[in-house]
Amino acid sequence: MNHIKCADRMQYVHSDIRGALFTEAMEMQERGIEILKLNTGNPAAFGFKLPKSIENALVGQEEKGVGYCDFRGMPRAREAICEYGRRKGIQGITPEDIFIGNGVSEVVSFALTPLLNPGDEVLVPAPSYSLWGNCVYLAGGRPVFYVCDESAHWYPDIRDIRSKVTDRTKAIVLINPNNPTGVLYPEELLLQIAEIAREHHLLVFSDEIYDRLVMDGLEHTSFAALAPDLPVVTTNGLSKSHCLCGYRCGWMVISGPGGLTKEYRQGIVQLTSMRLCSNTLAQLVIPAALEDMETPFSMVRPGGRIYEQREAAAAELEKIEGLTFVKNDAAFYLFPKLDVKRFHITDDKRFAGDLLHATHILLVPGSGFDWPEPDHFRIVMLPQAEELRHAMRKMGEFLDGYRQK
Repeated sequence: MNHIKCADRMQYVHSDIRGALFTEAMEMQERGIEILKLNTGNPAAFGFKLPKSIENALVGQEEKGVGYCDFRGMPRAREAICEYGRRKGIQGITPEDIFIGNGVSEVVSFALTPLLNPGDEVLVPAPSYSLWGNCVYLAGGRPVFYVCDESAHWYPDIRDIRSKVTDRTKAIVLINPNNPTGVLYPEELLLQIAEIAREHHLLVFSDEIYDRLVMDGLEHTSFAALAPDLPVVTTNGLSKSHCLCGYRCGWMVISGPGGLTKEYRQGIVQLTSMRLCSNTLAQLVIPAALEDMETPFSMVRPGGRIYEQREAAAAELEKIEGLTFVKNDAAFYLFPKLDVKRFHITDDKRFAGDLLHATHILLVPGSGFDWPEPDHFRIVMLPQAEELRHAMRKMGEFLDGYRQK
């Protein structure tokens, strides 16, 4: 029998958050070495508890989740999502415009697969959460990465976006607030991107999963609210704002002129119908979660865990020579930059491996977020503030004298 080979479409797919370095770290852990996992945004792993609102929403409701539900999602859950979207200013939406999935990861696949023919292009930010680029590849398309400019607070470079639109471009992806930079985009920037989408007839995918975790008195604006004339797919979920990663509860909202997306929607219907339905127990908590804004807001105001952990990490990172960063506005990520000349860095994966073995801190190098240079890495700021301070000091000690040969 011949060896069974992997399909060609997998050639460019990568998930460095749980890739080779993660596997190595888990092997170290099995040998009794304690690893600080700053690779993935999993709040429960760092003591974030099930919100009381979610617990209460499940009590006595278990029987409601036994059978299959509507392939789009449970009516009450879709109504709650629709109302949330309206509160965010998205016009003209109804529960029929909403599809619930097993996390945003599944939803993104459902959104891209019916859109792309072989060779079609999607504009994706760099750096970006690799899910988007991976799903474009798997749908037969080609991600074209536009630059987010670190010197301009990591905002998308409008000129670079314009330069990369071709006759094969079908859509543009926004991640706002961004992962891995944690930066929030202002309305003026979103309006410029909307104008590009209008000029070139692009579908816009707006990933807004961190919209409830915004700090420093800033406010998130939903892209679809600013562009009611454009076809927009807004994705969101409860993994981060309500610490429910394991519940796998995400959704998409399709807005804009219905006539423009009628055929495309039918493709999404085909895929979601084939899957039957998403996890019903997770759907049962959606109405309660979207009424409970205190849970996310309590984490990001001064005194809240995420806010104080960011402050702790940033204060220690500022002391490290040869390292700079843009302080995040939202979420719980930082994307620091290393002075490659100072440290002679040519391979960011090697840097992350050296750090792991020397300090037992696991993080993801910038290339894991489709960043083309070997000079960045992402920090997940979910451990308690004192643990983060200690970890950042260890990183500083490691970098003091570090050189790649």
